[in-house]
Amino acid sequence: MRRLAAVVIADVVGSSALMEDDDRSTVAQILALTSDIVAPVTERFGGRVIKGTGDGWLAEFSSATDAVLSSLEILDEAKAHQSGTPKRRRLILRMGVSLGEVAIENGDVYGTGVNLAARLEAIAAPGGVCVSDWVYAQVHSIPELRIEDMGPQDLKNLKSPVRAYMVYRRPGSPRAPRPQRPAASAATLGGASIAVLPFANLSGDPGQDYFADGIVDDILTALARFKSLVVVARQSSFVYKGRSVDIREVGRELGVRYVLEGSVQRSDPRVRITGQLIDATTGSHVWADRFEGDMVDIFDLQDRLTEDVVGIVEPQVLRAEIERARRARPDSLDAYDLYLRALPHAYAMRPADNELALDLLDQAMRLDAGYVPAWAFAAWCYEQRLTRGWPRSQEGDADRAIRLARETLGADTGDAKAISISGFVLVMVGRDYEPGLAALRDSVRLNPFDAFVLMNGGWGEVWAGSLEDAVQLFQRAKALSPRDPALYFVVTGLAMAALLSGEYQDAVGLASDAVTLYPSWDATHFVLGLALAYSGRLDDARHALERASQLLEGGSLARFVTMLPIRDRDRMAVIEKGIRLIGVGSSR
Repeated sequence: MRRLAAVVIADVVGSSALMEDDDRSTVAQILALTSDIVAPVTERFGGRVIKGTGDGWLAEFSSATDAVLSSLEILDEAKAHQSGTPKRRRLILRMGVSLGEVAIENGDVYGTGVNLAARLEAIAAPGGVCVSDWVYAQVHSIPELRIEDMGPQDLKNLKSPVRAYMVYRRPGSPRAPRPQRPAASAATLGGASIAVLPFANLSGDPGQDYFADGIVDDILTALARFKSLVVVARQSSFVYKGRSVDIREVGRELGVRYVLEGSVQRSDPRVRITGQLIDATTGSHVWADRFEGDMVDIFDLQDRLTEDVVGIVEPQVLRAEIERARRARPDSLDAYDLYLRALPHAYAMRPADNELALDLLDQAMRLDAGYVPAWAFAAWCYEQRLTRGWPRSQEGDADRAIRLARETLGADTGDAKAISISGFVLVMVGRDYEPGLAALRDSVRLNPFDAFVLMNGGWGEVWAGSLEDAVQLFQRAKALSPRDPALYFVVTGLAMAALLSGEYQDAVGLASDAVTLYPSWDATHFVLGLALAYSGRLDDARHALERASQLLEGGSLARFVTMLPIRDRDRMAVIEKGIRLIGVGSSR
């Protein structure tokens, strides 16, 4: 499996001399540092220690900001921990942090991100953190950091110079708040906490444990990309390996609401993996399924099975959370529950639902002014009613949508879904293509397992005119979440891409499929009408556009056309010509 990750590599400065002086004491110090400080701090900031390197370690994070802040926290705690140790025996650390593509194999990580982190660590000053230019772009605005530009660096085995920066904590500045993990309030992180237990190896061959553990590691890493989920780290969940457990007891001990467990059974050349998601508060099953594949390429199979499981588990957790919020007493609702209640209405794409969603999101934001997911979905709801000219649309909707989108991006939470929505809104409402498309593409890199993020990214590429890229994103979204209630967004996107590519029969088929999935989205009937017109079926095309107009409920079809943010003039001409074929006037 390949993914974008922040990598930290650290070592002890002058460890060879320390070893020569007293190797036993030095080894004991390094082991204590790793177990007492490095591992718990890394976990607290959402990362995981991949391996020790003798006099250091390698760790992986999904966020560059978390990687840097955790590194500084480790330096501070290591210094405090050794305050009573003679100076000549103290362990002085230096670290390198990079952001790049890594490959996961047998629980280890490889790739350019790892190589660059190692080179940056080698040039880091003792007691400091050296970062790449990509990492610098993520952390340079954090006020408590002092950053020194080292300029372009010629690093061993790298073809081109890399601009490097030394990062320190600014003297006298407060420490960055520690990220909260499972014990955090639902309003801060969302209440959907989950643990993934070690999968049982039913193959009868203990040598296959590595494959079962690798599946779980990949699932954990993928689930951790969903900021709506609080995922218990591997170190905690793997204490249950080989034990028969009561899921409700596991839930209480780990402080989680959901537990994913499963098994792996290999019988050459086939392997079968079962998974079941359990509500740990009640012991009831939320979902269960079975996946099978051929062992010809074991690592490709592992990647595919991980995608299958994650693509189903996250939407199932979300559905279960929405149902839980619906059952909650009105007087016990917090910002997270209000947000959950708003989601089905936001996805419904109907004026009345849109109003309900905005009302619930407004309540959530009043309860918690810093609840970023509510900002993003509120921006999207304003975009919906503005684009379609629904009756409750107001003059300030555009300003509100853009402000909320920009505030969401400025919050720098690493929440791929919120970033995706914000990028979509900036393009749709503000025609702010550069930051909007950048946000959409960043969100896909942050979480390539989120079908909603991929869907928005696909629409962004449609507006940008990159139709092949759009189709790839839509198809991946469809494969990841084939039962998603929002699948009609994806299929309509594929239909639009086919229409703009001149593949009119394909566009008719796809748009018809999307109408079957969800008959009440105006955009689907709009795309279907244009595709039918180009296919020579003008009567059917007019009927489809009439239906689109009805669904706009007070909005103008001509206004809807002018709101399409298609950047390329030739692509937009396809829409305008289709409208003329049907006989509906529109100008831009």
